[in-house]
Amino acid sequence: MAGTGDVHPCLSCGACCASFRVDFAVYELDDMGGNVPAGLAVEVNDSTCRMRGTDHQPVRCAALTGTVGERAACGIYEWRPAPCREFEEGSDACDRARARHGMAPLG
Repeated sequence: MAGTGDVHPCLSCGACCASFRVDFAVYELDDMGGNVPAGLAVEVNDSTCRMRGTDHQPVRCAALTGTVGERAACGIYEWRPAPCREFEEGSDACDRARARHGMAPLG
């Protein structure tokens, strides 16, 4: 609801960006004709790459800005890979990510 002053919960969360490995097809990279900045990805194999930082411990995507649970955002939101575009707010995976960071589920 625009104008209500409500902030989308994802803009104060970022838990998914600091919980999961993000693998996607190399064809999503900008240097392969896609939109994801190649500098933010690492090669997994000939057909798959991964967002930098999502295979580290602790997990933190290189595109995540801000502080998880306070104010967070994706620095490449318009160009994010398919797994990020398909991730659903309030899903089981969302609730698990939030729990990992001490946050209550959205549902």
